Amino acid sequence: MYLTLLNDFIVEAKSRTYVGGGSPRPSCRPGSHDIGYERGEWRYLDSYFGGTDFCGQETVWLNGEPIWAMNYFGHIIEPGLIDGSRAGAVIKAALSSMYSEKKRFLGGMEFDHAFGFYIDNSEGDCAHFRGMEMIIVEERRAYELDYRGGLIRL
Repeated sequence: MYLTLLNDFIVEAKSRTYVGGGSPRPSCRPGSHDIGYERGEWRYLDSYFGGTDFCGQETVWLNGEPIWAMNYFGHIIEPGLIDGSRAGAVIKAALSSMYSEKKRFLGGMEFDHAFGFYIDNSEGDCAHFRGMEMIIVEERRAYELDYRGGLIRL
């Protein structure tokens, strides 16, 4: 039950922040880009550095206690095939579909877009996971992102 509530909140928060075009928040660390969401006792923050090549962490708090986190690193591998703007369009469309249709945030997803073919594979569940998303353009991996995370035990 707890993991279901957590998963549902993560999907809701992700769909209302990066994918949903949420408003930026003040940086919590020098140079970071932050975007967050809150509902009741739940709080979510995505804080990252960079642009085309980037690194970040998402965290969920329940009643003020950190309970879940995910870190990630993504980058353009083939700048001649895709740029940050096009990669972002593919990712937002694919993740929007995953969140709204599948009601989950972890992989097992393929999505065809005009700018490239999106693939997301992962192992595990909300409690402990790792995965990779990529965009294929002209049968070549043009972008990739590694991620991992899970429950935080205090």
